[in-house]
Amino acid sequence: MNRYTRRTFGLEVLMVGIALVVAFPVYVLVNLAVRPPSDTSSPLRPTLTPTLDNFTQAWQQGALGGALANSAVVTVVSVLIVIAISSLAAYPLARVTARWSRAVFLLIMLGLMLPFQLAALPLYQTMRDLGLLGSAWALVLFYAGLQVPFTTFLYIGFLRALPRDFEDAASIDGCTSWEAFRHVVFPMLKPITVTAVVLNAVSIWNDFFTPLLYLSGSTQQTVPVAISGFVGQYVSDWNLIFAALLISMIPILIVYFALQRSIINGFAGGLKG
Repeated sequence: MNRYTRRTFGLEVLMVGIALVVAFPVYVLVNLAVRPPSDTSSPLRPTLTPTLDNFTQAWQQGALGGALANSAVVTVVSVLIVIAISSLAAYPLARVTARWSRAVFLLIMLGLMLPFQLAALPLYQTMRDLGLLGSAWALVLFYAGLQVPFTTFLYIGFLRALPRDFEDAASIDGCTSWEAFRHVVFPMLKPITVTAVVLNAVSIWNDFFTPLLYLSGSTQQTVPVAISGFVGQYVSDWNLIFAALLISMIPILIVYFALQRSIINGFAGGLKG
């Protein structure tokens, strides 16, 4: 029978403290998002007369509808390309033991160590020469190249933990390597695929610098850039900013909570391997 010890009590106190630290900025965010602009009291004081007008004004003044649509298109297309390329690249790298496999793996991992800021100027010039500045396709190409190394690394770690019995059985039945991957291996990669989808989607959705650089001067803006429009040199409407932030968080939170079980399984599988 388990006994309630001092160590258990200490762990509970520690977890409650961590939860309060995490919940504090969320409280301030929600508290200011529903506070009338006329209320200039401390952000820590609970709002006694909450209002939803901030959300309506943020939606209209920031053109968040179009920004959300642009962010959704860029995120979905980029993630689909990253998942397709990374899973297909990871499969032979995890199964083939030749020297070239290790060399290609190290080359891909080099993309994890080099900061993308080093290539910001050359990439900008390339996008300009291709006529893609101001287009969402510039972001798609950028994110696809940026996220492939990390996602391939995740897939390789998960694939190395998978037994080859199912693939061998498929080969005996006459399946080619492509058919074995498509019908046998890839469905088994669902936990790590969902994990990769969420991690990449959050990174792309919240990125501010790249859309600001490639979409500057165009009408196609993503959510972070649209929200930055509420911040001026002399005046900043923080109530609208926090309301817009809450609106931008909803799509990602819905995706995360819908796929939470698979995300946990994906991390557990990777750690086990």
